Amino acid sequence: MPETGGRLLRGNVLWLSVVSFLNDSASEMIYPLLPLFLTQVLGVGPAFLGVLEGVTESASSLLKLAGGWFADRFGRRKPLMVAGYAIATFGRPLIGVATAGWQVLGIRFADRVGKGLRSAPRDALLTDSVPEARRGAAFGIHRAADHAGAVVGPLMAAGLLYFYHDRLRLVFLLAIVPGLATLAALLWKVREEGVRAVARDASAAGLPRPRLRDLGPAFPRYLAVLFLFTLGNASDAFLLLRARDAGVADAMIPLLWGALHVSKMTFNVLGGRLGDRIGPRIPIVAGWLVYAGVYAGFAVVAVQWQVWALFLVYGLFYGLTEPTEKALVASIAPAGQRGSAFGAYHFAIGLGALPASLIFGLLWERMGAPAAFGAGAALALVAALLLPLVLPRGRGPRSAEAAA
Repeated sequence: MPETGGRLLRGNVLWLSVVSFLNDSASEMIYPLLPLFLTQVLGVGPAFLGVLEGVTESASSLLKLAGGWFADRFGRRKPLMVAGYAIATFGRPLIGVATAGWQVLGIRFADRVGKGLRSAPRDALLTDSVPEARRGAAFGIHRAADHAGAVVGPLMAAGLLYFYHDRLRLVFLLAIVPGLATLAALLWKVREEGVRAVARDASAAGLPRPRLRDLGPAFPRYLAVLFLFTLGNASDAFLLLRARDAGVADAMIPLLWGALHVSKMTFNVLGGRLGDRIGPRIPIVAGWLVYAGVYAGFAVVAVQWQVWALFLVYGLFYGLTEPTEKALVASIAPAGQRGSAFGAYHFAIGLGALPASLIFGLLWERMGAPAAFGAGAALALVAALLLPLVLPRGRGPRSAEAAA
């Protein structure tokens, strides 16, 4: 049964958070170093980085849509999660033996396939494990653990680089160790919540393919504005390149990335609780406005201290939006179709990820970094102005749905 007591950090909330912590520790041993590896070791440019990030994230989101539907169809979440984390665990370290950009593209594609399979079922399982009034806090705790792993991962990478004299490939290969710990925690500690009657009935009758109109009138409008925002939300890998251009040393890049995730971790807990208290609409709008301001700052950043300050403020954007966006999805969607709803949510984000990173990379190469960051800031500002128009006024998603 879902947890109703005062202590939220137990059961699936605890162990799904541990799984995400360990998995992100493995992933973030690699990710902040990947732009440097691609540009300095393999000799590719920002445009290829845009292609890599856009293609892999979009493919991931296509699978998130399918993964969510299958989780609803069979009423089980954990098998898809195990498959997804296993693909990432064993595929990700292979970047350590890559010798060309297209090989990294293929490995990252496999890693994102794993993410696509696991994300929507995991979010649906977390939703089923807590009462409705605690969803924002639960998602905030989960995302905070995820970002804590993204602090530990770069620190481990920085330590390995210090002792092994900048051997990037060795760091990538050693990422399999926390990956294996991820699988162990998932297999032994995460439990499948009792299958809801509505899920059993849908499985027996044959759940139809997901249609947005079945998820409520407010849901498609929300996804449309989210897609618009995502068009200006290019891969964070570009922030790392911008940091290097502003004078941040290569050895400091993992620490900068870790500092960002400390900020994300702190603000996610606060943002989730705020969303439970006042509803998700205001925190989401505020987060998108913060994003616009941070990207405007990156357009003109010139010295190292400004980079560090912008990275720390950037964590506020994540804290205000990550838990509240998911809590909004959980509350709008019908109980038997939450897997499909989370799949559609992730799909909308991924659908915008490909053109976002492609356009950003091309703007950077042809017009310079200020133009690319300025375009991202403008799209975020427009989305923030539109969201209150498509989600009617109210304390939370339930009232938004009723007013629609």
